[in-house]
Amino acid sequence: MSLGFEQAGFDIVAAVEIDPVHCAAHMFNFPHCTVIPHSVVELSGQDIRTKAKIGTRRVDCVIGGAPCQGFSLIGQRVLDDPRNALARDFLRIVSELNAETFVFENVKGLTLGKHRKFLEEFVSCAEALGYKIRLPWQVLNAGRFGTPQNRQRLILFGSKSSAKLANYPAPWNRLPVDEDAQLAKLPLGPSVKEALSDLPDANSFADLKSGDSVKFQDAATPSRYALEMRCQDNDAWHFGYVRNWNPSILTSSARTAHSEISKRRFRETAPGQTEPISRFFKLAPDGLSNTLRAGTDGSRGAFTSPRPIHYKYPRCVTVREMARLHGYPDWFRFNKTKWHGARQIGNSVPPPLARAVGARVLSALKLTATRPFEIVDLGDASLLAMTVSSASKFFDVTAPCSRRDRKSGATKRSQIETERERLAMKEDA
Repeated sequence: MSLGFEQAGFDIVAAVEIDPVHCAAHMFNFPHCTVIPHSVVELSGQDIRTKAKIGTRRVDCVIGGAPCQGFSLIGQRVLDDPRNALARDFLRIVSELNAETFVFENVKGLTLGKHRKFLEEFVSCAEALGYKIRLPWQVLNAGRFGTPQNRQRLILFGSKSSAKLANYPAPWNRLPVDEDAQLAKLPLGPSVKEALSDLPDANSFADLKSGDSVKFQDAATPSRYALEMRCQDNDAWHFGYVRNWNPSILTSSARTAHSEISKRRFRETAPGQTEPISRFFKLAPDGLSNTLRAGTDGSRGAFTSPRPIHYKYPRCVTVREMARLHGYPDWFRFNKTKWHGARQIGNSVPPPLARAVGARVLSALKLTATRPFEIVDLGDASLLAMTVSSASKFFDVTAPCSRRDRKSGATKRSQIETERERLAMKEDA
């Protein structure tokens, strides 16, 4: 959301995130943004103004989404999940900042069944605070907005009662009604092949067995979409800040060592189908990716989410390839481990979708986006190598505790950290 709204023309001045590893990655990519490593439960609007040093400046928009595990269609859905209360804290922050507008995003599951009651309560709470909501709400599919992925997200537009409400963006391409059954097979642009075909095979670089970055010589012909991801297109930066980066280094591409048996199964799986043993989806070159998931954090078992199988190579896609499928340009970096990197992508909104949403908010505010002249240096690369422990120490916060820590009360933090790092580097196969 930060990147998409920056590309639409906004300045991102503050970001609130409870996970210190994610805070470090955000700080690397947005060095001018104040990162606040706390839960919104602990913060007031004045706290954010003070930490971000914005004084009494007008806040045009607050964007965000509460953790979606309580709403997700994957697993059990429980209306009274305590994590859902964070959505109300989001509205409190919006009100305390006296923001002109807000955008709340979440999973499609929030609109279905008994969860609609919570959504209706959210709308009522916003109205009680003096904000109106664009109704009927809409679930937007990133596949309709220039992202090579089938990913549906609820988007709620809110504004002060005296301000104009943003309209939903029109889809860039038209898809059939039965999207879920057909998206992986449709020749829509950008396709999986257009997103990935110019990237070199990570398995051809020995250095990527132990690291996530390597120098490479570009030999492939990029698609139009790939040109934008490489920032070689004239409009690739949109209205965002140009970053100072080295395009000759392939980043976020740590290899996964699959067994020969797994590779054989991957080869035998038809594109657009699920491999029956691993349950990994094999990408179809002319279609869209399936929804990229985040897996779970340490509080819920630290399980790695399955990455799809590359359409050409008998392996799972790398974090960089996931980023391409999500709409992240190549300068954007993630934690160097596959586990944290995949979580950072799977938990996020595709930037092209966020950019389309941000542009509608900008229009409603009657503001005109301009291209900044400043070239921004990215943060220190050590931010991307941080573990849970080192990131917690860097931000001077308590490391998030795992589920087993809460149950027994006796698990040492060092043991938890060791297990987390083991899981982060574990081979998917």
